[in-house]
Amino acid sequence: MAYDSVARASNEVAGRLAQRLASETSGEVLFTPADRGRYATDASIYQVVPVGVFVPRTAADTCIALDICRDLKVPMVPRGGGTSQCGQTVGAGLVIDFSKHVCNVLDINVPQRIVTVEPGIVLDRLNAQLKKLKLWYPVDVSTAAQATLGGMAGNNSCGSRSIAYGNMVHNVLGAQAWTSDGVLHRFGRFEDSTGAARAMGERVRDLAQALRPEIEERWPKVLRRVGGYNLDVFHNQNERPYTGDGSVNLAHLLIGSEGTLALTKSLTLRLSELPRARVLGVVNFPTFHQAMDSAQHIVKLGGEGSLTAVELVDRTMIELSLQNPAFAPTVRSALIGSPDAVLLVEFAGSDKAQLLRKLAELQELMGDLGLPGSVVLMPDETAQKNLWEVRKAGLNIMMSLKGDGKPVSFIEDCAVPLEHLAEYTSALTEVFHRHETRGTWYAHASVGTLHVRPILDMRTNGAPRMREIAQEASALVRKFKGAYSGEHGDGLCRGEWIQWQFGPKIDAAFGEIKRLFDPISLLSPQRIVNPPAMDDTRLMRFPPSYKVIPLVPALDWSGWDVQNDPATEQTTAPGTGGDPAKGLAKAVEMCNNNGHCRKFDAGTMCPSYRVTRDEQHLTRGRANTLRLAMSGQLGPDGLASEQVRQALDLCVSCKGCKRDCPTGVDMARMKIEFLHADRRKNGWSLKDRLVAQLPEYARLASRFAGLLNLRNRNGTLAALGEKFLGFSAKRGLPEWQARHFFNSGVTGATREQVLASDKPVVLFVDTFNGFFESANAHAAHRVLEAAGYTVHIAAKHGGDGKHLCCGRTYLASGMVDEAKAKAGELLRAMQPFAARGIAIVGLEPSCLLTLRDEMTAMGLGAPAQALAAQALLLEEFLAREAQAGKLETLRGKLRPLNQAVLVHGHCHQKAFGAIAPVLEVLRLVPGVQPQLIESSCCGMAGSFGYEARHHAVSMAMAELSLLPAVRAAPDAVVVADGTSCRHQIHDGAGRTAVHAAVLLAGQLAG
Repeated sequence: MAYDSVARASNEVAGRLAQRLASETSGEVLFTPADRGRYATDASIYQVVPVGVFVPRTAADTCIALDICRDLKVPMVPRGGGTSQCGQTVGAGLVIDFSKHVCNVLDINVPQRIVTVEPGIVLDRLNAQLKKLKLWYPVDVSTAAQATLGGMAGNNSCGSRSIAYGNMVHNVLGAQAWTSDGVLHRFGRFEDSTGAARAMGERVRDLAQALRPEIEERWPKVLRRVGGYNLDVFHNQNERPYTGDGSVNLAHLLIGSEGTLALTKSLTLRLSELPRARVLGVVNFPTFHQAMDSAQHIVKLGGEGSLTAVELVDRTMIELSLQNPAFAPTVRSALIGSPDAVLLVEFAGSDKAQLLRKLAELQELMGDLGLPGSVVLMPDETAQKNLWEVRKAGLNIMMSLKGDGKPVSFIEDCAVPLEHLAEYTSALTEVFHRHETRGTWYAHASVGTLHVRPILDMRTNGAPRMREIAQEASALVRKFKGAYSGEHGDGLCRGEWIQWQFGPKIDAAFGEIKRLFDPISLLSPQRIVNPPAMDDTRLMRFPPSYKVIPLVPALDWSGWDVQNDPATEQTTAPGTGGDPAKGLAKAVEMCNNNGHCRKFDAGTMCPSYRVTRDEQHLTRGRANTLRLAMSGQLGPDGLASEQVRQALDLCVSCKGCKRDCPTGVDMARMKIEFLHADRRKNGWSLKDRLVAQLPEYARLASRFAGLLNLRNRNGTLAALGEKFLGFSAKRGLPEWQARHFFNSGVTGATREQVLASDKPVVLFVDTFNGFFESANAHAAHRVLEAAGYTVHIAAKHGGDGKHLCCGRTYLASGMVDEAKAKAGELLRAMQPFAARGIAIVGLEPSCLLTLRDEMTAMGLGAPAQALAAQALLLEEFLAREAQAGKLETLRGKLRPLNQAVLVHGHCHQKAFGAIAPVLEVLRLVPGVQPQLIESSCCGMAGSFGYEARHHAVSMAMAELSLLPAVRAAPDAVVVADGTSCRHQIHDGAGRTAVHAAVLLAGQLAG
């Protein structure tokens, strides 16, 4: 079966490879065009489609796969998080993804501070386990939430705090790894080595001794140098010796080898004591040059090793961060005026008082350098953590520029001695000017490594300009005696520069090392040894042959359909970018594969990936699938292809990516485009229509509430519903109410009354809170009136006066035209209020926030933008009014509540930054100190969790953190504003969650 399907789609060797992997291992065998396409890219500009992908379940699977590949002469390309900047994890062979299963901690020796891990474990996950032991692995790369230790070893990763802790190579004590002949070796201290490992070490030692004069002359004398192999382990040239006692460790030959010498089974790592305290000083500079020149003086404040980082953030990154709602408040807190650059200076240690004195020394130093009052002090660790998160997202924030011009990674980590840093950056800036572009700067000022990415259009003339800039940059690196490859490795991008850096003799020695470990060139060929040209467009994601299939999207994506000027970063008007997909393709292509969505221990995205750990169900994987489909690489069906359907099947439209993705990929909105294209081709099911048209028939259906609710009490009816409609029999459906909000006699103020009022508000009651959970709408109405507001209940103006609908249910089924019609009705009814600046307040996050999001992309013009500006969730409105001093009347009517309160945030509340107001408003109740449950999506996501085929995944999402947190607090009041969230909590934990409005109304006196 595996052979036939793969051979038809690829070739006979691929078929045999897939067949043997499927029959001889327990791993996952992924050989479809979509799977191969998703693994064809990493965070670089390159794309090379592999023969197939293998996801081993055990270390034994890896060994068997190695044997099979050797038999069939198929190269192997090891891969962790796929976040490499230079194309290290893409290749034409079999890609081995270690990150899903081969990711365990094998042993921890606390007294000796040593841990042994499998290569697929993610750094943040390892450090989370070590934290309770007061230890950590300190090579803290910016991609710590998604980078694996195996990948970090392959790249010899460094991290922000390398000035204090060194690079990856300084913190690896040993490794077990297979060479291409299938033999497992233990690499450690050379003096203790035996057998083949000893013999290989002796041969490398002989090479180093023979080349000693060349090594002394050509080897960069800087901490950050990761190009080539670590031949200098036998004759150290690094600012920081590889080992503390001067011994040689053969494991260090593998560090930075990019998978070309051996396949890692395990790594033994040196741990450090977790600092008990940290302080941060943010130095604001009026010019970039001053920041660079000051770095050499700041590093001298280290003293007894307490200086742990000096990191740069330039003006471009500051401005882009201020445009990101997730980062803007944090960045503003660190700024004094409008600096051209800032340096983040961190001190860490055991004595907080001593660290505070270091901050005072920093202030004094900046005064001596002519910049008094330039330091923002951050002794609080929460504020520090938030700012470091922005700094960590730096590379990806810079990629959020719209248009075809993007900051391109190819010289971004050249390292020079610190005393030359200012001169080097100034000279390189002039290089960019000559080529009519500019660079975006940030990174490790403490060690002379500054990430700089000139803005190039890789679709047109980017490749030749990249080479021209690289040649001029290399001349500067040589002038200042630096390292051309300082942190992010060689890969496809910098491999050809290895001989330039080290000379022909050392380069030849690298070739001999490769043949010594891998004589058949099975492991990651054309890396480090015999590399391709960096500007070979056949290896790029956007080669000259790249074409987008023309289409007219259902929503307005014109904001992405722009071009930008690399020199000024100014963009053209929306709709002028030349995208055959009217901006949708360019929006999809905003994903640069950075893998930020792979983090699964914090934040909100990506809930389905957290459950499945499959690349297919990752925001990055989905974006890649859409890009491949829209460019015809998955066949002629484009968005309506089966591969896109499979990739988006588990997308719950949570909008976590809209907020958390540094480049702003909004997969929820993109899924609407898929649904629209797919259903137009394949038709809508009865379930689709029932969900979409719920607002239309709700009023009629409510008259038969008793009959319709029998389904929840009769197993046979539930089973029939599952068989014919697809709704899971394991769940109850929302209960209809014969007596609902809209027939309860609540009329509210008239339009004229609210327009004339001094304290007006419009209450938008959605279908769910109107017909299924009327108590929420009644509670909101009561709270608003108790606060002294004149409340108008939103209804159609003229006509039948029925309730209004945002169109959300239609969008969830891909019925965009019908959604636009509903949005138009709502807009016409609400326009007079919005024009007067009267708040339109809603209860259901997914409905109300549709007014702020999708409605603005439906081509409804300026009125939709005006409505969006006035659309607020109840708590957002109340929090705003409280800050303005307008809720004292309400505050005086609220009785104390002496009970713990847990809050679960709806995904869309999180995406739009609307969680903090919920907590603020609940604190109006005396005695309430609400506690936010740190969770991703609850798993219901509208109709998703009701569907039989998604029930198991839905419950797995809830069990990640939400349901355990609820069970752990049996006496707490659980607040959840989302209708489906409350249903999930009821089904999974047997608890009744309430809307915040209900809690507030319940505490009103009288």
